[in-house]
Amino acid sequence: MAIPCTHADDLREVAPSGPGCVECLASGGWWVHLRRCTACGHVGCCDSSPHRHASGHARSTGHPVIQSYEPGEDWLWCYVDEVAFDIPSTSPSPSHPPGWSPGPPGKVPPGI
Repeated sequence: MAIPCTHADDLREVAPSGPGCVECLASGGWWVHLRRCTACGHVGCCDSSPHRHASGHARSTGHPVIQSYEPGEDWLWCYVDEVAFDIPSTSPSPSHPPGWSPGPPGKVPPGI
């Protein structure tokens, strides 16, 4: 992947806000994939999801970097610099519980 963004030095280890997209869980919505904000831990849905809550969170808060919240994926994305990157780690990144992507369980339309 590419060289880390200009915000890479600001990355922190923060706990995820929960097992799924905060806004979708509150509204009864669904998502395709999940992303975790590296500044505050907010879990939001990806831009392939109907409501794109992760990028909305980045715009409304100014938090520039998200990390995949999918099992086995450690990549990060900077909305400001528009670059994907990896940072070596001694442990896997946090991810949602099995069966939660697409999700939440029981809310995803057939064929998704």
